[in-house]
Amino acid sequence: MTMTKLMTTLALVALIPAGAALASDDDCFVAREQWQSREAVMKLAQDNGWTIREFKVDDGCYEIEGRDREGRKIEVELDPGTLAVIKMETYGQGYGSQSIPGATPAPAPAPAPAPAPAPAPAGPTKP
Repeated sequence: MTMTKLMTTLALVALIPAGAALASDDDCFVAREQWQSREAVMKLAQDNGWTIREFKVDDGCYEIEGRDREGRKIEVELDPGTLAVIKMETYGQGYGSQSIPGATPAPAPAPAPAPAPAPAPAGPTKP
């Protein structure tokens, strides 16, 4: 084998691992035994006011399609080990499409505080 053929072969062999890594579309790299349960995902969705229409695994991540508490269509990508939101897209009702990488869902709005009572008169009152 000539030196040129040897170098070409070595270069091609060196590129195989890089090609394999590029071919992998997995966004989440969590061992299956470390994944949170489906019930934990359902609880997270319920706690955030999401209605789930579809739940699946895509590219190694949990993916939820459904609606948020305001009725907007959502697509949420979750890390299966920590249930952290990797990406969240919201559509509809004047919002268009919003892609929020690494976003965490907004908490429910707090109820408005009760109005303060009127202050008592400062001085003596006349009958």
